[in-house]
Amino acid sequence: MGCATSACAVVGSKNKRSIIQESVVFVLQLRVPVQTDLQRQLKGVAFKTTIDRLACLRNQIQLVAEDSGGSAISELRAALEEYLSLLTGLIKKKDDGMEGCVEFKWKLLGDGGRAELCFTNLWMEMLTVIHMMAALALAEASSLMIPKDRSGSGHGVRVVSSGCKRDAVDLLLKASGYLEFCTREILPRIPLDVKSKLPDDMQESVLQTLSIQALGQGTEIQLGLAVNSKKATLSVKRRLACEQVIYFSQAYQCLSGCDVVSHGCAKKLLLFIFWKFLEAKAAAYYYHGLVTEKGSEPACHASAVCCFLAASEILGESKKACLSFCLSPPVTRAPPMWGVMKHLSQKIPEIAFKKSQMYGYLLKEEEKVMQSLPELPDFQLSLIPEEFELPEMEAGSFARKPDPFA
Repeated sequence: MGCATSACAVVGSKNKRSIIQESVVFVLQLRVPVQTDLQRQLKGVAFKTTIDRLACLRNQIQLVAEDSGGSAISELRAALEEYLSLLTGLIKKKDDGMEGCVEFKWKLLGDGGRAELCFTNLWMEMLTVIHMMAALALAEASSLMIPKDRSGSGHGVRVVSSGCKRDAVDLLLKASGYLEFCTREILPRIPLDVKSKLPDDMQESVLQTLSIQALGQGTEIQLGLAVNSKKATLSVKRRLACEQVIYFSQAYQCLSGCDVVSHGCAKKLLLFIFWKFLEAKAAAYYYHGLVTEKGSEPACHASAVCCFLAASEILGESKKACLSFCLSPPVTRAPPMWGVMKHLSQKIPEIAFKKSQMYGYLLKEEEKVMQSLPELPDFQLSLIPEEFELPEMEAGSFARKPDPFA
């Protein structure tokens, strides 16, 4: 969880190597289906060809995920979409006695043969499938943000094409849409006694948080694109940084009051969001300072210096937050500086020192400015989850209940 698809091998001894994953996008740990006897359980409810396809697809998803470690994303996505289409048909047949007649089992990838989840609720099966689709979209977005040629990454060199960055944003919006659909359409249909047994990363608060933070990370990538664009104005960069602050603030508030944050996935997710929130806030104050400084009044310069000093202090706090996230189990490593933070990690301390030397005398004169930090502007959020709808049920896939007198 919280891990990208690349890894750094750390030599612990002559014969032992441990792998510490690099974290760019917060990625959920994959669950895969565990083989179950669908042929027996669905006999008389669906056509034999349909039952065979369901069983085949479940087995295919498991085998491909285990053989590739979850990296065969295109193949897994195609199988999941086909399986979801058939599952939609099962759910529509529940009035004919479908509900509760099939036992579905899932396990965490790499967790041996032990089933972590076991249930008969069809909506739970749909939740688990779409949850896996979201996890794959996050993993693919993360993969796109990691250069294939890593020869210079040890020196902080990180080159990711603009096309990869835009594709990563699209995948983050898709993942956000999957997760938002789960909270809006699926969780309300799952009985409370089943919902109470959901693992942490399927709890409603965590799904909502993941959906929001995916939008925040999409905005972070957009800000990085703006920094590299000659056409992007300071106002555009400030707006994107402020929007990023709002997304991560919303995500943090959504999760921080929940019981699940004391351990596991939710705890690491909260630490990740806090780290990203501080980075976004440092960027927002930096760009707000640059815009404010354009004013002609002395108070504008004093206010700008306050912004730069705040950005510098928050940047230092974000580095500590990054370390806390990385050390939280499972241990991960931060990527080399990339995007906007690669640019600002040097610019913020430099500009804060330079401007405080130039306008430090104003801070004494403008006492009101020093009493509190300037408020960041409030902007309407630009990114929204990509709308997701269930696939159409395949015609002729399911049989009527057999007539016992036929």
